[in-house]
Amino acid sequence: MSGDRASAARNNAEWCDIVGAAHGLPGRTDADAWSVPRRSPRWYPDAVTLRSGVAAESLLGRIDPGPGASVKDSFADLDLRPYGFRVLFTADWIHRAAADRATDPTGESGSQLTLVGTPDELATWAAAHGGGELFRPALLDDPRVTVLARYSDDGTVTGGAVLNRSGAVTGVSNVFNVADDVSPIWAGLRAATDGATLVGYEAGDDLAPALRVGFRTAGPLRVWVHD
Repeated sequence: MSGDRASAARNNAEWCDIVGAAHGLPGRTDADAWSVPRRSPRWYPDAVTLRSGVAAESLLGRIDPGPGASVKDSFADLDLRPYGFRVLFTADWIHRAAADRATDPTGESGSQLTLVGTPDELATWAAAHGGGELFRPALLDDPRVTVLARYSDDGTVTGGAVLNRSGAVTGVSNVFNVADDVSPIWAGLRAATDGATLVGYEAGDDLAPALRVGFRTAGPLRVWVHD
């Protein structure tokens, strides 16, 4: 599972980099981590580790480590408490190989998901998601990114997700349903991602719906924040 965890972490770091670039904040990536030198957009970390055993001092030297800083500890092996950080939450990396997609263990048909293709559509999607200005039109110009929406009969956005492709895997993130139960969205992703190996991470009650459609956990992660 270590390779699955590493590929999920790298894919997530690429998604963080895409979001940062859309906000005019280019990142730096090397064998240790992805990072940005100043505060990242809301809900996004300032650094994501890409291997185990990264030195805390070296990592924090790449970012603004003051109040509000956050680090995604992809291998759950950092101790940032001596530097004024606390664990904000823990989660699990998830992975679903392309070969595992032949059947859905739940038997659910899932929601039909539609491509979001224009800035106006993205703004409507982002308002339903709750992210608002976080999701900028530049995302639609990136060939690695696909934004998907579920629409009601009257055209209202009722759910959705984001996909980002990197190498041999496709990341799944920002899965939401305004009715709270995200299971139909996860089931609908089966048709929207035909032939792809899928990765991502989920925490708490949001993990179970992914596991029900065939994802497997690939190891824990932690997000640290400096209050």
